[in-house]
Amino acid sequence: MKAHKFNRRGFLKTAGAVAGLPCLVSSSALGNSDSTAASERITLGFIGTGKQSKHLMQSFLNSPGTQVLAACDVDRLKLARGKGIVEDHYKGKGRSDACGTYGDYRDLLARGDIDAVVIATPDHWHALTVIHSAQAGKDIYCEKPLSQTIAEARAMVNAVRRYGRVFQVGSMQRSDWHFRLGCELVINGYIGELQTVTVGVGGPPGEDNLAAMPVPDYLDWDMWLGPALRRPYNKELSPHLSWDGFPHWRYHSSFGGGGMTDWGAHHFDIAQWGMQMDESGPVEIIPPDGKDVKVLTYKYASGVTLTRDSANGVLFTGTKGKVETNRGHLRTEPESLKDQKIGPNEVHLYESKNHYVDWLDAIKKRSKPICDIEVGCRSVSVCHLGNIAYKLGRSLKWDPRREQIIGDADASKLLSRPYRSPWHL
Repeated sequence: MKAHKFNRRGFLKTAGAVAGLPCLVSSSALGNSDSTAASERITLGFIGTGKQSKHLMQSFLNSPGTQVLAACDVDRLKLARGKGIVEDHYKGKGRSDACGTYGDYRDLLARGDIDAVVIATPDHWHALTVIHSAQAGKDIYCEKPLSQTIAEARAMVNAVRRYGRVFQVGSMQRSDWHFRLGCELVINGYIGELQTVTVGVGGPPGEDNLAAMPVPDYLDWDMWLGPALRRPYNKELSPHLSWDGFPHWRYHSSFGGGGMTDWGAHHFDIAQWGMQMDESGPVEIIPPDGKDVKVLTYKYASGVTLTRDSANGVLFTGTKGKVETNRGHLRTEPESLKDQKIGPNEVHLYESKNHYVDWLDAIKKRSKPICDIEVGCRSVSVCHLGNIAYKLGRSLKWDPRREQIIGDADASKLLSRPYRSPWHL
């Protein structure tokens, strides 16, 4: 590792001091308009400035009562691009337009003038950046999927709770009324007793067999790898892209969970919401066997079966009807259900009309936002369990209360992953 002015030992020593302090709201977490005084704005730092970060930057830059102060990336070209977005936005608006830049996220976290961070790194970096951000006293918005493993997800929840942080997972479909109404129709019994849920998502990741290429001079490849096991650079993993380009690291098992954790972190999340399983999960996971079991199947203690199969988003099927929901899409059987008004005495789910503003509002109130970290942990666990079942080609018994695989030592080893020294969970 390169020497940094803010080394890991110093960071953890500083962060450890935070643990003994009461949860305080800084003055910068009180603003709610563009005219908010500088001392009252929610100040933000961005960890990761790639393609996904562009949309996030624009969303938060245009959210009242905020100011972006810094950005971090191991790719100097992407970092310069992110810095340009921030400074162009503030130019001529009567406030400081300077955006600090960093190649090591720990240097950004050391800044006492930053209230919260937005994390948009590759998945294998989520756990450490989240845990260290919580230790540094920052509130956190982290892109989905929450983690690379189930063990990481639980460690992240523990850190966020211990340090009293406000955390939003980027599973922003929960802030879309199509999904909320669809789930409310299911929960309130408008399709009768729920029997099956079907999600349409991609499959598991492949094994990493990419050829070695020279590392570009603008990229700190060692830091890009971080806790992942060492492997040679290949441009497919971290290309210098136009904003419309797409890196493929998520489809290599060292760095992501394939389509199962990509779209799965959206659609399995909605499935769990509609089943009221936000703090639980399945009890059995059965991979397809080419015979009796045609598709990946999850069984829940309630008797509901969840499958990865053909669906336009998420399809709930009950004894009296169906609800299928996706982005901008709500189809029901009977058709009249989509116009149903949920009564005042029925179950109403948390309503958010803007995923980003919802997090900012939660910071001000010190409350849980619509997609709190426990929700993200449980949703990504469904994705990871499916990938483990695919990998081993056998059924798994899962205890959702203890978050343990029952009676399968080899499968249990896959709940976590080895970290490359000097990084550790």
